[in-house]
Amino acid sequence: MEQWEFKKGMSAGEIEQSVDIIISRLKLKEKIYLISGNLDTILAFIIDGFKYNYRPWKAGGLKRWGIPPVKFVDGPRGVVCGRSTCFPVAMARGASWDKELEERIGQAIGREIRAHGGNYFGGVCINLLRHPAWGRAQETYGEDPYLLGEMGAALTRGVQHHNVMACVKHYAANNIENSRFQIDVRMDERTLREVYLPHFRRCIEEGAFSVMGAYNKFHGEYCCENPYLLRTILKEEWNFDGFTLSDFLWGVRDAIKAINAGMDLEMPFTRHYKKGKVKKAVREGLIKEETIDEAVKRILRKLVEITVAEDPQEYDRVLIACDRHVRLAREAAEKSMVLLKNEGGLLPLDKKRIKKLALIGELAEEVNLGDHGSSRVRPPYVVTIREGLQSHLVNNLELLHCDGKNLEEARDTARQADAVIVVAGYRHNDEGEYIINVDSKKRKTKIPLGGDRQSIALKQEDINLINAVAPQNANTVVTLICGSAITMEEWKDNVPAILMGWYHGMEGGHALARILFGEVNPSGKLPFTIPARESDLPYFHPELEEIECNYYHGYTLLDKQGIEAAFPFGFGLTYTNFEYSNLQVEAVEGVVKAVFELENTGDRAGEEIVQLYIGLENSAVERPGKILRGFKKVYLAPEEKTTITMEVSEGDLAWYNPDSKAWEVENMEYKLYVGPSSRQEKMLVAGFEL
Repeated sequence: MEQWEFKKGMSAGEIEQSVDIIISRLKLKEKIYLISGNLDTILAFIIDGFKYNYRPWKAGGLKRWGIPPVKFVDGPRGVVCGRSTCFPVAMARGASWDKELEERIGQAIGREIRAHGGNYFGGVCINLLRHPAWGRAQETYGEDPYLLGEMGAALTRGVQHHNVMACVKHYAANNIENSRFQIDVRMDERTLREVYLPHFRRCIEEGAFSVMGAYNKFHGEYCCENPYLLRTILKEEWNFDGFTLSDFLWGVRDAIKAINAGMDLEMPFTRHYKKGKVKKAVREGLIKEETIDEAVKRILRKLVEITVAEDPQEYDRVLIACDRHVRLAREAAEKSMVLLKNEGGLLPLDKKRIKKLALIGELAEEVNLGDHGSSRVRPPYVVTIREGLQSHLVNNLELLHCDGKNLEEARDTARQADAVIVVAGYRHNDEGEYIINVDSKKRKTKIPLGGDRQSIALKQEDINLINAVAPQNANTVVTLICGSAITMEEWKDNVPAILMGWYHGMEGGHALARILFGEVNPSGKLPFTIPARESDLPYFHPELEEIECNYYHGYTLLDKQGIEAAFPFGFGLTYTNFEYSNLQVEAVEGVVKAVFELENTGDRAGEEIVQLYIGLENSAVERPGKILRGFKKVYLAPEEKTTITMEVSEGDLAWYNPDSKAWEVENMEYKLYVGPSSRQEKMLVAGFEL
């Protein structure tokens, strides 16, 4: 039996040569084995009590050659295996607009995957939020391609620092959940290139090792069997040297189509890539063996790459949900929460003036971490909102709790208190991955879990509760638990303070308490637009066979139609005030440079998320009024002032010309905006020419 020695620090050329030698010595049946998941995944699923991915799931591997299998671990709110750290959902972290924080979260996830024995992270979810009713909105970072790309790249960097292969998903145009297995998504080429693909390309440029295909069809062909997406764009145009894998079970429908299209690895086990079937297709000339060799090479190349790389540390199991990672989960929750309204400076609450605090709502006492599908994390503990508030109260402050089911009881509780916290929103069965709940003991199918929302308003019982409580106490705060946008027109004018709390992870109760009592100054900003009316958004329906995705959505759509959002993209308040001034812009040698001043004019230290947009009003082709092209998180002490420099590459101003099949930069007058959100009247603006 042959043995192969892989040495630490091997060069890319040496890795390539070694992989070529190995492939030349493999039999066809061995090659086919390497391009699909292992059947022991099913056994592991049963042994683990039908807990999804409770241990890493394996695919391939060549023991006699010293090459490990792909050891898959899902995400993105943490490691789904065992009892791991549960971070806030990705949408919440998108609201942090904090690339450095997201990279640290990626590093924590990478450490825990290695400690669990895994080497692959299937949790860099960067699907674009076309409509907030999408059930899996909580798994991604927001509505803007630039924000998605930067946050996804940060997570990729962090995870791969620990020699864990990062997988970017779901490629591509995946943003309706209930009909994900059959819907055919169509769009013109500019929409595809400028809106639905830039964030994927950004993560490929960052060095992502793997890409997962989506369930849906794209222009009539399933994404996992789509040669235009997988070969023409991903592998040829973008020079992607990693490997692709299918979304689980139903990603691949036809092995011949999928392999020829460039789908390298079928997961989570062999279903269509069966040895006999694929060998027959090779014999009959329906699949070239060279095509299988290419898939094998892509997989082995990356497995060898992580095998020979030096590890930055040891990966003992004590890392799983360790204190360092738990503190990071709390920090992420604190930096993600978005203060949407704060009339009269109600927040932060003053413990010295409040003797009784009312906490109203069922969700205040529930463990509510979000979706129970493939992204579910099972942490060793969870701090609920009630537990978090209780732990932060001083001795003379009494917490009154009411579940809100009885409105008269809720009114009475509110009247007794000096301030009220109403907790409203959703649970895992309201939004999330669309799956059928199977009772593992009785083997009976029960109600579906999750899926797309039928409405983006709160449930009527929550609206009734808020409108019942608010008149009883002028100091009412509404905290929203959710994974995406919620319309609020039925009640937002009735309360002085609104806080977007998200599915905020295992330490969320502590984080919320620290925000409410002013121990932390909120800094999060919306990663999507909240409209006044759902009708202001693109058409959405959970049960569709086909949909045409248009060029505009979110803030670009509202800008185009001249509609004011209830809360604009990028919006969020703090407990202090920031002022922008003295914007100067110049374009030199392919780079647009903006220099301006930012001052904290309040009496609290705080962080401001500075946003840079490029105005395209003078374009000769159809384009948005403005697009996000930069953001930066800046910390300032009270009355501190700083000069900020931000740069945009000329290439980031390009549009895709479908006639020339190339990206082109227009020579025209542009505008550059900097400010606290996408709302134009709050921005500084300056023109420049290219």
